[in-house]
Amino acid sequence: MIRTDTPQDWDERPTLTTFLDYVRATVHAKCDGVSEEHARSAPLSTSPLMTMSGLVSHLRWVEYSWFQIVFLGEEDRGPWTDDDPDREMRIAVEVPLAQLLAEYEAQCARYRELVASHDLDDRAKRPIRDGWHVTLRWIIMHLIEETARHNGHLDLLREMADGVTGA
Repeated sequence: MIRTDTPQDWDERPTLTTFLDYVRATVHAKCDGVSEEHARSAPLSTSPLMTMSGLVSHLRWVEYSWFQIVFLGEEDRGPWTDDDPDREMRIAVEVPLAQLLAEYEAQCARYRELVASHDLDDRAKRPIRDGWHVTLRWIIMHLIEETARHNGHLDLLREMADGVTGA
């Protein structure tokens, strides 16, 4: 997986998709070589769901939610429930990190195709919480922001786990 934040072309679409791919690839870089024990540990007593595995699962399902449920208007088949809205993070500790990363990458590949086949001004089929039918452009920007924010969490968890920094 190539990890660059420099687009081949400086138009809007390649800039947005390059940055989204960059933050996605950073998820993999932060997890590279981490042990299963550390991937599943929650070192912050106030955040028991904050594990590296949980964050990878969360990011996978966040993309699913935005692209398939909101943008395409498909039925919600995510792992969460009304009683357990963070279930994707809770169940992740039972899944090998390599599997979570592979599932995330496979889903990202599908969404690259989806983004390539739609105009950035195309509107989501479902409204977001305030009633707006956001554009694909907005969804991509939101995913860049959310993935980058969670990369910061992964960075801290990795450093706490085994002292690895950077990437």
